[in-house]
Amino acid sequence: MHIEEYVYYFSAPRLNRYLEATNQDPLKAIALYKANLRIAQAFHPLLGVLEVAVRNRLNDVLCDHFDDNDWILNQRSGFMADPSLTFTYKKTGKRKTNDFLRKQVDNAEKRLQRARTSVTSGKVIAEQTLGFWTNLFEVHYYRILKGKPIQIFKSLPPGGGRKQINDELEKIRLFRNRINHNEPICFSGNTADFASALEAYQAIMDISTWIDPHLTTMMKELGAVQEAIDVAEKI
Repeated sequence: MHIEEYVYYFSAPRLNRYLEATNQDPLKAIALYKANLRIAQAFHPLLGVLEVAVRNRLNDVLCDHFDDNDWILNQRSGFMADPSLTFTYKKTGKRKTNDFLRKQVDNAEKRLQRARTSVTSGKVIAEQTLGFWTNLFEVHYYRILKGKPIQIFKSLPPGGGRKQINDELEKIRLFRNRINHNEPICFSGNTADFASALEAYQAIMDISTWIDPHLTTMMKELGAVQEAIDVAEKI
């Protein structure tokens, strides 16, 4: 494909950024565009493995905490509806309820019902986004759950805590969203830069190591992120 075809299929505004980053060199712009896709491709198995591992471990911890394998359905009237989740904004004086988790469970149940699929805890859990699970490390939910979510991190380094975990998970979540929405991950402004991709990669490695170092070994076997970035940096 020539640059004109890339513009036709992917739009001028999208390609202009790649052209600007490569001094209007069409061949380099196309190479950078492909490199961006290859880096995103290299991240997919890592993000998938990490999301499943975080989800399943949190589910195990919360099943034990509530002594209930159906906690995700039953806790809609439990911790997901805790009175402390309703508060007043100091600046506006308006009352607000943080019902994000409950709404996510409700929406998952409705999707299953529309698909005429039986509603089970396992299926509702599988329907949840990464944002559902990362929210358990936000201050409000974390306090209500008495810090139980941190139990999934058996190898957390000394001094590590909720905020550090939350910051790393949020970094991963936002980066994952960029990839899933086909947004470029190879820029700082209009300059080709892979710092954010490397930061996300390190966050993935850190979180997986804190869960289980053996998980990180598997990640390294699956992923080729560093190799893809090394190639891109030579463009």
